[in-house]
Amino acid sequence: MTAIAEGTVRPAAAEHVSRAAGESRPIRYLVGAVCVAVSTVMLAPIVLGFLASIKPAADARQSPPTYLPHALSLENYFKVFEFQAGLWTYLSNSLLVAALTIVICLALAVPAGYGLARFRIPFKEVWFIILLAPLMIPYQALLTPLYLTFSKAGLANSHLGLAMVHTILQLPFSIYMMRNAFESIPRELEEAAKVDGSSSWQTLRSIFLPLAVPGIVTVGLFAFIASWNEFLSALIFMNKETSFTVPIMLVSVRAGRLGSVDWGALQAGVIIAILPCVLIYLLLQKYYVAGFLNGAVK
Repeated sequence: MTAIAEGTVRPAAAEHVSRAAGESRPIRYLVGAVCVAVSTVMLAPIVLGFLASIKPAADARQSPPTYLPHALSLENYFKVFEFQAGLWTYLSNSLLVAALTIVICLALAVPAGYGLARFRIPFKEVWFIILLAPLMIPYQALLTPLYLTFSKAGLANSHLGLAMVHTILQLPFSIYMMRNAFESIPRELEEAAKVDGSSSWQTLRSIFLPLAVPGIVTVGLFAFIASWNEFLSALIFMNKETSFTVPIMLVSVRAGRLGSVDWGALQAGVIIAILPCVLIYLLLQKYYVAGFLNGAVK
């Protein structure tokens, strides 16, 4: 009887599994098709921009435009490399400002997030909301008072001053991310460190920072991208050609003759500006995804 029952149940179970697999297969195909469609829409502007950047200047400004180049040329890239002070000057300025922004942002966000996550502070949630309040203010409204303040302090035309402005704009989000990262770490580890006699700074340095690396990398990545792509404050605070960043260079390089737009040089500059962000994201992708998951499942 047992053998008969098993022989009856097993085919039925196998049939149920195969039926469920068959029903889920169209859903997987549908999800895959949607992902391909979304990826195509997102990548199409980048591909078209790259194709425009390798066209000769005459083809790039042709009207109506053509999507595929009739001939390949790197003259647009040479024009960008040799533009005014030189591409390397603008790249180095942007990298310096972005690096300073990351350092200052982490130096302020890490202890702030640690304190808000682990210490009993009176009205802690109120202070946290106050720290996040600047996210609700358009940053364009802050640039005028910041410029007047930085001018009096002698920081209006320096890379350090611009990095401080970028830090001010990015700091609320960074504190939010670091607080979530530290709150996702089990309290038992902190209690064990206290039993061993560790101070708060020793616990932060030896236990929390190694476990919060995904959150730290996420904050650094967002600070880099925000600083690298920021245009308005760089345009207002910097007035020396040799101090300009890449976004300002892109606005200048697009100017053609008699008010026309040099589309080929502009697209070449855009492709060059995209590459550092893409490379850094690909290198730090696993930490970036882990940082968001830690904050989501705290």
